[in-house]
Order: sequence, then structure tokens, then C-alpha cells
Amino acid sequence: MTNQVEMIGQIAITVSDVEASVAYYRDVLGLKFLFNAGPGLAFLSDGSIRIMLTTPQGSGAIGANSILYFKTTDIESTHAAIVARGSVSERPPQFVSKMPDHDLWMGFLRDPDGNLVALMEEKRSGSEARTVA
Repeated sequence: MTNQVEMIGQIAITVSDVEASVAYYRDVLGLKFLFNAGPGLAFLSDGSIRIMLTTPQGSGAIGANSILYFKTTDIESTHAAIVARGSVSERPPQFVSKMPDHDLWMGFLRDPDGNLVALMEEKRSGSEARTVA
């Protein structure tokens, strides 16, 4: 098939305060800051996808964005570290589903505007099972 999309290149997140949101996504979640493009626009990266933080444009609404799912290893300690750095925990990591070759775990956080941020880990079957205390 020709003329098809290949991969996500950028995701926009509508926020009330770009500077405060840069601090959250950079300092709390650990994304790489790329650049500012004016007072209401900043760009970060998770390594493969660019994240655009913007104040409402057109019909954008603060706190009503799609959920970003960030892959991680050792979801329990990552979630705890992010909460220790100032994030609000929406739901601690927990087992979600048994897949053919791994167990899927997810945990959820909130950014300063209430946007849901997810952590996910694919724990390989046969590895030691970890539980949340």
C-alpha cells in the first residue's frame, strides 16, 4: 500500500501554563526539552516522538487530551519516583492483562492540568512476578 502513514511524529497536549507543564514533563517525567517557539508553545521528546505543549488553540480544551502511554521498565519504582518528584498518582501500577508472551501492567498519573499520563510495562512471562505493596 502506498501513501500511508508510517508512525506518530508529534503529539500536542493542551495546557494552561506552558512553563509549568515543561517543568512537569521535563523534570518530573524526564522527557528531553527541545525548544520553545513563543510564549505559548514548547517542544519535548521521549526519544522517538515529539511532544508539543500548547495553550488552547481553536477548540482545544485544557485537561481533555488523549492519554499518553509511556513504556517503562520496573513500573513500580518508576511510578513511585515520578510521584516523589511531584506528580499526582491517579492509580498505582497493576496487572492489566495476560498476553501470549508477557504480562501487561499499567499505572496512571496526572499532569498539572489534570491530563492523564499512563505508564506501561510489558513484563516478560517467566520472569519473576513483582507486586505492588
